[in-house]
Amino acid sequence: MLPWLAIGHLLPFLDLAKRLAQHGHQISFFSTPQNLHRLPSLPSHLSSLISFIPLPLPPIPDLPPNASATLDLPSDHLRPLLRKAFDSFQHSLLPFLHSSPPHWLLFDYAAHWVPSLARHLHIKSAFVALHNATALSFFGPPSALSGPDSRTSPEQFTQIPNWIPFPNSTITYRLYEARELFNPGVLPDASGVSESFRYSASISDSDFVAIRSCHEFESIYLDLLQNLYNKPLIPFGLLPPLIHTQNSHQIPNDLKQWLNKQTLKSVVYVAFGSEVKLSKKSVQKIALGLELSQLPFVWVLRASEDWLPEGFGRRNEGKGVVVFGWVPQLSVLGHWAVGGFLCHGGWSSIVEGLGFGVAMVMLPMVFEQGLNARNVVEKGIGVEVVRDENDGSFSGEDVCRSLRLVMVDDEGECFRKRALEMKDVFGHEELHDRYISGFIQFLWDHR
Repeated sequence: MLPWLAIGHLLPFLDLAKRLAQHGHQISFFSTPQNLHRLPSLPSHLSSLISFIPLPLPPIPDLPPNASATLDLPSDHLRPLLRKAFDSFQHSLLPFLHSSPPHWLLFDYAAHWVPSLARHLHIKSAFVALHNATALSFFGPPSALSGPDSRTSPEQFTQIPNWIPFPNSTITYRLYEARELFNPGVLPDASGVSESFRYSASISDSDFVAIRSCHEFESIYLDLLQNLYNKPLIPFGLLPPLIHTQNSHQIPNDLKQWLNKQTLKSVVYVAFGSEVKLSKKSVQKIALGLELSQLPFVWVLRASEDWLPEGFGRRNEGKGVVVFGWVPQLSVLGHWAVGGFLCHGGWSSIVEGLGFGVAMVMLPMVFEQGLNARNVVEKGIGVEVVRDENDGSFSGEDVCRSLRLVMVDDEGECFRKRALEMKDVFGHEELHDRYISGFIQFLWDHR
C-alpha cells in the first residue's frame, strides 16, 4: 500500500490495511519515517500482518527539510514540491518489490507511475480512490481529467458536465472554488504534471479502481462512474468509525468533564481537518458565528490563540471549549452530548460525523469539499454555510444561522432526523465488513 503524503490519506489507507489484515492478509505499508511514526499503534493481533516500510524523501530545493506530509508545509504553494519528492518513491520502491513481490499494489492518486512500475514486474495494481463516486463522477472520465475533453477554464467547473445524466443536480463548484481549483489542480505544476493528470493516469493505467463508497449511499453514481471509467469499480465500503472501540476515557479529562455537564445532543463539535489552513479572517468569522449561536461548542483549532477575537475566551468561558492541538475526534463525535458537526466537508469527516448520526453543517474550503457539501445538502442530510458566490466570503451571522437551524430550530428537525437515519448506513459495521469481504474476494480472484 502506497498512500499520498497527507494525514487525510494515510489514516484511511491504514484503516483499510487493518481491515484487510483482520481477514488474514499480509500488508506492506510504505511512507516516510516521520509519517509512519505519526500513525496510531497497531492492535497486537495485527502487528505481525502489517509491516511499516520507511522510504525517506530526497532533498528538494525550496522544500523544507522536515516536510514529510502536507501538514508540515507552511504554504499550500509548496504542495507541488512535495509531490515531486514523492515521485522519487518509484525508484526507492524497486528493491522491495524485487525481493518480495506482492500480489497487488494498492496506490493513491499521486503515485500515477505505479501501474507502469507494477506491469514491468508482473504485479497487479489498483487505484484506491478515497473520494466518493458523486464527486469523482463530476470530474468525469480520464479524457476529461487530462485529454481532449478536459476543461479549459474555471467557469466550466461551475456547470453540470454533459456526462452527468441528472439535469436537476446541484453538485457543481461555485465560481470562487473553481478559480482556486483550476490553477493548482488542472495546470501542470512544479512536480512536472498536474493533479488532474495524476488522477487520469491512475484511473486509466490501473487494473481496477477501488473506491471508499457503498451502494446504500450513492448507487446511481457508482453505476455511472463505472461506465465513465470503463473498467471494474469496486467499492470497499465507507470505513466507518468503529463505534465499539471508541472509549470516552481517551478524551482529555477536563474536556470529558465539561462534555458530561452538557445536555443530550446540545454541543457543536467544530474541526476543519488536517489539510485546511484557515485564514485569520475565517477564524474570526467562525468564532463570531459560534458566539452568536449561543450553543455550547468544542472547537479544535489549528491556529494561534491571538487569531481569536479579543475577549472571545473570556466571553465564552464555560459555554465553549477551544482546543489548540489534537483531540480524539471519533471519541468526541461519539459522546452523547455532541449533536452537530461544523466541518469543511471532507469525505472522511462526513463519514465520521454521519457514522455517529450527528447533524452536519459544512463550510467547504478546498479540493472536492464543495461538491461533497452540495451532495449532502441535496440529500437533505445537512446544510452549507451561505457564502458570496464570487469571492467566497461569509459572515459570522451566516455561520450562526446554519448552526441554529440544524441544532435547535424547529425547521431543522428534518436534518437532525436524516442524520440519525444515515447512522444506519454510515455506522453499520457489518454492512461495510461485507464490502471489505467482497473487495478481498475480487483481489483474490484477479491476483
